Amino acid sequence: NYRAGGNGFKIIQTFVIQKIIVPMASRVYKWLFLPLLTATLLSGRPLPVHPFHVSVTEINHNATDKTLEISCKIFTDDFEKVLTKDYNARVDLINPPDKSKMDSLVKKYVLSNLAIRVNGNPVTLLYVGFEHESEAVYAYVEADNVPSVSRIDISNSLMYDQFDDQISIIHMIVNGNRKSTRLNYPDKQTSFSY
Repeated sequence: NYRAGGNGFKIIQTFVIQKIIVPMASRVYKWLFLPLLTATLLSGRPLPVHPFHVSVTEINHNATDKTLEISCKIFTDDFEKVLTKDYNARVDLINPPDKSKMDSLVKKYVLSNLAIRVNGNPVTLLYVGFEHESEAVYAYVEADNVPSVSRIDISNSLMYDQFDDQISIIHMIVNGNRKSTRLNYPDKQTSFSY
């Protein structure tokens, strides 16, 4: 918490810059965070601990293997909170004492909040696993028997049951052609055409 007159602001500012701004701004997401950072710094007010709640889903069509390769990036602390709340379980995604139990929770949550249709047909998503990296968890999912993609419809409600300011960034790659969009809560549907 911010404490006026103390060095709490410096600690929070360092935490936020390390946790949010640096990892995200180093990628495509600069446009999302730099205006907030600039406005906040110019106003002289402290940075909020979590200026945005963001998840990133990337879907790559692998034409050779005829699969969709999907990764969902979610901040670890937020993901642990939602899994604890939704499944009334003790959750540790950084150092899980029981990796299979954590895999079960991550699988259940991701497959309940992500659905895809390719060329008008629903695809079956298969959970591959998850890994923790820096401040985020990457959950991996795939779909088999997808020979081509001319249209893809995505329903993504990851973290919507935890935050009403959730932003979902979605990247879709087909034949090296990358398209991106952003969904703001409560919107969870988007489509790409190729």
